[in-house]
Amino acid sequence: MQQPIIGIPCDIKMVGPLPFHAVGEKYIAAAAGAVKGVPVLIPALGADIPVRDILDMVDGVLLPGSLSNIEPHRYGGAASRQGTLHDPARDATTLPLIDLLLQEGIPLLGICRGFQEINVALGGELFQHVQEEEGFKDHREPDTQNLDEMYGLAHALHLQPDSLLKGWMGGKEVVEVNSLHQQGIKRLADRLAAEGVADDGLIEAYRVKDAKGFAYGAQWHPEWKYWENPVSMAIFNAFGDACRKRRADRNR
Repeated sequence: MQQPIIGIPCDIKMVGPLPFHAVGEKYIAAAAGAVKGVPVLIPALGADIPVRDILDMVDGVLLPGSLSNIEPHRYGGAASRQGTLHDPARDATTLPLIDLLLQEGIPLLGICRGFQEINVALGGELFQHVQEEEGFKDHREPDTQNLDEMYGLAHALHLQPDSLLKGWMGGKEVVEVNSLHQQGIKRLADRLAAEGVADDGLIEAYRVKDAKGFAYGAQWHPEWKYWENPVSMAIFNAFGDACRKRRADRNR
């Protein structure tokens, strides 16, 4: 069977004085290695993106993390603090695309910013600075240049009784995840069901309740050294199975 095509939307990043469409290598590596798909980058063209061609091409979409944040007007939030990095071209590309992917039943996996994008696209809200909210811990990455320390396991994730991830993990109720985010779920969209929460109650995994197929989000970074982490492999195996099924159904 042909490998599934995994679409990955790009960020707009400045390299010197020029903008580049870019995706972190670790997401591409996970799409190829963990999902066993063919990664195809989707440029951040906003309203100019050829949506129908994208939907006809892909067997799944992975929404990657990014240093940028979703513009707060997209979810009715207060204006960002000065210096906050935004990517309006990515917002204009991914947010409308999410609903279309769900309508088509195309497998969808959101990671970090992608996790937040699905929530916003479906009507949810975000905290802009989780660590400043009463009752919540600091979920930002440690101050280090050592990537293994930066992406090291940081806190427990408590899986809900009906969690898909609990089933994928053979019934485990608590797993450990990394933590490299400042923004997080303030209000979960009505179409989403919490799958796992951190020790402080912050929702860090969800599924789309009415999805026609696989539609899942993780606030942490399962793509980092996925081959060493059974939680990462459980998520990517489930996503990959869904993408391969779509590929097979399209080839009939």
